[in-house]
Amino acid sequence: MDDTAELSRPAEGSYAVIFTSLRRRGEDDNYAQTADRLRLLASQQPGFLGMESVRDASGMGITVSYWKDRASIEAWRNHTEHAEARARGRQQWYERYSVSICKIEKEYGTP
Repeated sequence: MDDTAELSRPAEGSYAVIFTSLRRRGEDDNYAQTADRLRLLASQQPGFLGMESVRDASGMGITVSYWKDRASIEAWRNHTEHAEARARGRQQWYERYSVSICKIEKEYGTP
């Protein structure tokens, strides 16, 4: 996964889903194509606000996606292709991972 910044600045009161993972060593086995497909699908979901992602040479990565509300996050979680990719990730791609859902109480920065 390449570094990406497809962010429409999240508003206060929106949510961030923080996905941190460590990739298993070995074949890519369509990982990059699946990640690109999921980015596209997520961006088409109601309530999607943006996404930032990075992975280092050791395989450690973090993706933060931003959502309007918890219902939007749940709908994305239940999306068929996303569910299939999550199962494949657990079985094949990730040595370990974690997901955190956070409410954004304050957001600021440079344009």
